[in-house]
Amino acid sequence: MLKIDPALLHQITKRGVANIIVESEFIQRLEEGKPLRLKMGFDPSRPDLHLGHVVGLRKLRALQELGHQVVLIVGDWTAQIGDPSGQSDTRTMLSASEVKANAETYMRQFFRVIDRERTEAVYQSEWFNEFTLANVIELTSLFTVNQFLHREDFGRRYEAGQPLAVTELLYPLLQAYDSVKIRADVEFGGNDQLFNLLVGRELQQKMGQRPQQCFIMPLIPGTDGVRKMSKSLDNHIAIEDPPNAIFGKIMALPDSVLPLYFEVLTDMPEKELVEVREAVIATGGNLMDLKKRLAGEMVTEFHSAQAAREAETEFARVVQHGEAPSDVSEVRVTVATDGVNQISGEKIMIDAVRFLAGIGLVPSRSEARRLLDQGAVELNGQRIKEQETEVVSGSILKVGRRRYMRIVRG
Repeated sequence: MLKIDPALLHQITKRGVANIIVESEFIQRLEEGKPLRLKMGFDPSRPDLHLGHVVGLRKLRALQELGHQVVLIVGDWTAQIGDPSGQSDTRTMLSASEVKANAETYMRQFFRVIDRERTEAVYQSEWFNEFTLANVIELTSLFTVNQFLHREDFGRRYEAGQPLAVTELLYPLLQAYDSVKIRADVEFGGNDQLFNLLVGRELQQKMGQRPQQCFIMPLIPGTDGVRKMSKSLDNHIAIEDPPNAIFGKIMALPDSVLPLYFEVLTDMPEKELVEVREAVIATGGNLMDLKKRLAGEMVTEFHSAQAAREAETEFARVVQHGEAPSDVSEVRVTVATDGVNQISGEKIMIDAVRFLAGIGLVPSRSEARRLLDQGAVELNGQRIKEQETEVVSGSILKVGRRRYMRIVRG
């Protein structure tokens, strides 16, 4: 038996962990000293990994460093079905080509967190492409509909008379079959995946394998601070976002999420984590320095320390001091541009309401008018007061707090 340092064991099993089923069995397997096959699946329903994915990948990396084998499953079949994971309706099915394009970004991004040399990355299609109707019937015969209606979102939708596609009932079975094919010892997933992981554990038992342990990770809230981080909810921070975007999004997070983010996304010592929790409770205000530390660590991990320093400088210049970004977008205008009334030399006469909507800085003319009335539209630092406004080529237009555009004569 392999004796594991108690502090390290605590770090693995307690920090950033929602639950382990069954924890005692998981620890026993660690102490057996044999390399474990650690499974984590990713449905490429949209391109790009985000910080929510990183939570599990960091745990995999820690176990990888102890000599265990990571097996990443790219769900190119299950992504086409779509797992609701608590959503209120049936997910739109994706085409094989859409899934393939998204999967290519995943295969590139996995290894920004974990070690490529100690990782197997496989596509479900390696086995499901060979599946026949007989295989499907055999797999579905091992479970009952009643069992699946115990999954919270399935049961809720069934009771409410909402659509529940048969393909969605197949999803947990396909994910479970992945565990059988790769002979997973441990499967990792968010706490919205608990049912699916347990199905994998049961299917392995039914097929004569030692059942996998289920390592349940907490779901981190997205940039809104409420709902789980999700690309479909557009509240995510992608690991390939530009440095300034990562830094700015983290600086805009609610203070309440800081303790969890530090716990699951950094190596901050436990003592300091306690201090962060206390600071959030005691202050109840803007914890600027802690956010800068977190933002800096995330930019450093996915870009570089130099990029983190530059992003902090840019944030201070743009957000704290109200200056225009150094990489402000540019729009070239002509008399054909919607909202441009006249161009004479370097001077451009615009109808601000039509122009803002026309170049896409606001979604509609009514929104443009509202912002103009509120004094939220500036030209070179001065509020625009009149709808008919003269602009000099090269001027910077600012809408709200963070939308900028340089206007240049075409």
